[in-house]
Amino acid sequence: MKIFIDTANLDEIREAAAMGILDGVTTNPSLVSKEGHKDFRSMLEKICAMVDGDISAEVVSTNCDDMLKEGRELAKIHKNIVVKVPLIKEGLKAVKVFSEENIRTNVTLCFSASQAVLAAKAGAYIISPFVGRLDDISQNGMELIGQIVQIYGNYNYQTQVLVASVRHPIHFVESCLLGAEITTMPFKVIEQLAKHPLTDIGLEKFLSDWDKLQKN
Repeated sequence: MKIFIDTANLDEIREAAAMGILDGVTTNPSLVSKEGHKDFRSMLEKICAMVDGDISAEVVSTNCDDMLKEGRELAKIHKNIVVKVPLIKEGLKAVKVFSEENIRTNVTLCFSASQAVLAAKAGAYIISPFVGRLDDISQNGMELIGQIVQIYGNYNYQTQVLVASVRHPIHFVESCLLGAEITTMPFKVIEQLAKHPLTDIGLEKFLSDWDKLQKN
C-alpha cells in the first residue's frame, strides 16, 4: 500500500515525509488555491525536491488540445510528475495521447466502475475514485473500490487504484483489505492513523513508572 498526502501545504508534506511513510503527493486546483500558491510550477518543484515519488499535478482545461498542452509542460518539470486529468470525454482523449507519449496520468473525479474501465482502456497510470464524496450522498464509496479492484484483476489492467477523498482511518484500512494500490489523504488523517488511546495510556504509564524509579 502506497500512502500519498493530499495537500498543497509544504509544511504538511515536509512533516509527513519526515515520518518515513510518504510515497507521493496529490494536489488539485482547490488545494492549491487554499494555500494561495501563485507560482504553480515553483510549488511543484519544491514538492518534488521533498518527496521522491509520484506527484500529481492537475490540468485545468476541459478540451483535449489544451489538456495536452498543459500536461506536456507539467511533465517537463520533473520525472516524478503525473499529469492529473478529469474523467470526461475530452480527458479520455488526452489520456490516450499522453499514454502514447509515455506521459503518466492520474485520471481523477471517478465515481463509477464504468468510468474506471474507460480510463484503464485509455491508458491511465492511476485512477482516482472519490470515496468520501460518494459517502456524502448516501452511496458506499468503498463498494466502488471493491468493484474496480475486481474488474481490473479480471482483465489484468495495469492501472493503479488510488483511493481518494479519504476521510478517516476506516477508509484507509478498508482500502488495504480490498487491495487498492494507493490511498491519498489529508495530513490530519495520516496523523489519525498513528494514534490509539491505548498507546497514549501505555506510554504515559511507562514514563510515570520510569520517573518514579529515578526519584527512588
